[in-house]
Amino acid sequence: MKYIVLYSSRTGNTKKIAQAMTEVLPEGTLCLPMKEAPADLSNYDCVCMGFWADKGTANNEAQKYLSRLQNDTVVLFATLGVPPQMPHALKTMAAARALLPKGQEPVGEFHCQGKVDPAVIEMMYKIFPKGHAHGQSAERDARHQMAATHPDANDLANAKAFMLAVRGKLETRDTEQF
Repeated sequence: MKYIVLYSSRTGNTKKIAQAMTEVLPEGTLCLPMKEAPADLSNYDCVCMGFWADKGTANNEAQKYLSRLQNDTVVLFATLGVPPQMPHALKTMAAARALLPKGQEPVGEFHCQGKVDPAVIEMMYKIFPKGHAHGQSAERDARHQMAATHPDANDLANAKAFMLAVRGKLETRDTEQF
C-alpha cells in the first residue's frame, strides 16, 4: 500500500503530528506540506491529510485540498487549541469531514491539542470583549497555557499508535479482498 502524508501547519503542531505518523508508515512514505503536494494524488492508495483548526473547521489551505480529494482511502488529522475530547474538537473534525467530496468518508480521524499562535490569541482578545466565549478570561488563559505544552511526547505516541492501527486495518482489508 502506498501512502502520502500531507499537512498544513501554522505553528508546527500539525507538522509534528504528520512526522510522527509517517515514522510508522512504510519506508519512503512522503510527508509534505500541502503547498508541496503533487498535483496528482491518484498514485497513492491512502492520503493522510492534516490541518490546523481555524474558526471551527480546517484552515483555508486545507479546505481547498479536502474539497477536491478524490482518493478512496483518506485519513484526517488535526491540531487545535482545545483538548480532543471537547465538543469544539469533535465539531471541528465533523466540519472538516463535511468538506470531502459527497459520499467520501475517512477511514480514520485523529486530533490533538496544540499551541495556539500568540498572534491569534492577541487578535481574539482585541476583537472579543471579556465575558465573550472568545474573549480573555482566566479559563481561556489557562487553556492557552495548557495548549502551549502540546503536542507533547504522549500526543506523538498516540498519533503513531493511531496510524499503526489504521495501517493494520487497511492492510488486513487489502489481503482479505483477494
